[in-house]
Amino acid sequence: MTTGTTTPQPSSATAPAPADGGAPAWLPVAAVGVTLVLWASAFVAIRHLADDFGPGSLSLGRLLVGSVALSLFVLGRRLPRPTGRQWISLVTIGVLWYGVYNVALNAGEHRVDAGTAVMLIQVSPVLIALLAAVFLSERFTIYLALGLALAFAGVAVIAFSTSEADNRDPLGVVLCLVAALVYSISLVLQKPLVAKLSALHVTWLACTIGAVACLPWAGELVREVGEAPTSSVLWVVYLGIFPTAIAFTTYAFALQHMTASSLGITTYLVPPITIVLSVLLLSEAPPAMAYAGGVLALVGVAVARRKPRTAAVEPAQG
Repeated sequence: MTTGTTTPQPSSATAPAPADGGAPAWLPVAAVGVTLVLWASAFVAIRHLADDFGPGSLSLGRLLVGSVALSLFVLGRRLPRPTGRQWISLVTIGVLWYGVYNVALNAGEHRVDAGTAVMLIQVSPVLIALLAAVFLSERFTIYLALGLALAFAGVAVIAFSTSEADNRDPLGVVLCLVAALVYSISLVLQKPLVAKLSALHVTWLACTIGAVACLPWAGELVREVGEAPTSSVLWVVYLGIFPTAIAFTTYAFALQHMTASSLGITTYLVPPITIVLSVLLLSEAPPAMAYAGGVLALVGVAVARRKPRTAAVEPAQG
């Protein structure tokens, strides 16, 4: 027998629960969009600041600002204490991704334009796939081998075009590739971390560790801040708050809710955004031949991401 009243149901029964542990489905996508735009602007800002700040001092200034900004949101919260193994990963990520990556990228952009630098960084998805095959026992496919060859052929084209251009040299290419390598290693290490710790927590700790690693440039930073125009100092603050504190947090958040491979694919949008911003704000663009190398490298990354088709199972014959 039914009654005239309906028993109220929990809200989770009347409305679909947000995907991925409580996050609405659109939120990780929005986080990725924020990251891409802010990181693209960072390549342009770094190139703009090359005359006022050295690679190490710019890294330290950016990370100090980022650490302080993140501290405002972290302090007072009850955050779990990382385990010993998590601390090892955090220190490694802080030193590599926030320290070495920034110094290498900054030094690279002293020698190559922002568009060339960002195209070189885009070989990192292939490196991530290679590292996963070596250290995570993932399958090394023919597509991965072919993609790796194509990507590095593209890098060779970029390096050749860069060496022929004025005021550029292959060392800048090498430095950008170092940045791509440490980024790839760090992404593999960060995936397990964000499964246990919040994106904000991981970003704050890694950023602070990176700042500590860059302290040898403290004297240089103090001197350059005193000599640089106010506009350049404000650009350093921008780098610390937006492409560092905000963008690294939104990236870590997206990594919590997306696979590393899917997230890596989205970074293909960074080069065109960076090149457009570079042309508009710096009036510079990569050498013409570098575009061909960039396309070849991105094709290599796309090929490496392909999965081999599994053969269909024939039905048993009676």
